[in-house]
Parts: sequence; C-alpha cells; structure tokens
Amino acid sequence: MRIYLVGYMGAGKSTTSKRLANKLGWEAYDTDRLFEERFKISINDFFHKYDADLYRRLETQILHDTLKFDNAVIATGGGTACFNDNMEWMNQNGFTVFLKISPESAVMRLSQSKVKRPLIYDRPAEELEAFIKANYAERLPFYEQAQLTFKGENCDVETLATLIPTK
Repeated sequence: MRIYLVGYMGAGKSTTSKRLANKLGWEAYDTDRLFEERFKISINDFFHKYDADLYRRLETQILHDTLKFDNAVIATGGGTACFNDNMEWMNQNGFTVFLKISPESAVMRLSQSKVKRPLIYDRPAEELEAFIKANYAERLPFYEQAQLTFKGENCDVETLATLIPTK
C-alpha cells in the first residue's frame, strides 16, 4: 500500500508525509529528496543546468520507482501530478490525497519560505502573487483527480489517517 500526497508547492506534503507515516507506523518518502539523492544535484541546480522537460521525465522515473515501497507515504513534488499522466498512474498504484490549500495560503507560504523553488526562484516579488495564482489554477484540475481532498492548512493528521483505506 502506498499513499501519494499531491498538491501545490508549500502545501505541506513533506511535513504531512512524515507525520502521517509516523501515525500509521509506515515509512515516509519524498520524491524531491529521492531525485536529489539519485542524481546528486539539487532540483534548483538541475533546473538551472538542464531543461524542465528532462526534469519531468526523470521525475516520472523516480515516481515509478516508488512501486518498490510498501506501507509508504510518499510526498510528491508540486508539479509531479501534472505531467506524464502521473496522476492517473498514482491513482492506479496507490491512494492519492490532495492536500488543498488556498492560493492565498500558497502565496503567503512560498513568499516566506527559505526553500528556493525553481519555478519562483527568480521572480520579482511584485510578480510572485500573480504567477502563483495562475500556476495554481493550471494545476488544480490535476490535483482534483486525487481520491481524497483534504485541507492542507493546519492539517489534522489524526483525522486524515482515519479517512485513508490502509488495506
């Protein structure tokens, strides 16, 4: 059994994956960390050296490699669900949860984050809000294909755990 957490950048997927895995007695994985470990490069540096298409192809390989995990909660990158039929693949190979935050929450979290994210790294502050809201709107139809949508702001892992079929 695998649980895939999907959602926009800053939705709390990485943190929630650890907390949920701990609650279930499972392992937590993060596809962004798996990517960086395998290719020995940060995602930010990868985006600066190579193109986004190559990143998305390699990211899909990393995602497919999660089939080897059992009883795992897997945090995916913010764009993972939106490319290469990955959302359909995750729905077929695990249980998907969309951690939904509002676009306004995404703007607030990302503008205050210390983590450098490739899509917004070089954006001037005055363009950031408009970009995040437009990009979020483009990605939303993919996230909404998840088998469960759950509030990402102040995520209640105790309640979330009761809503996920674990067998």
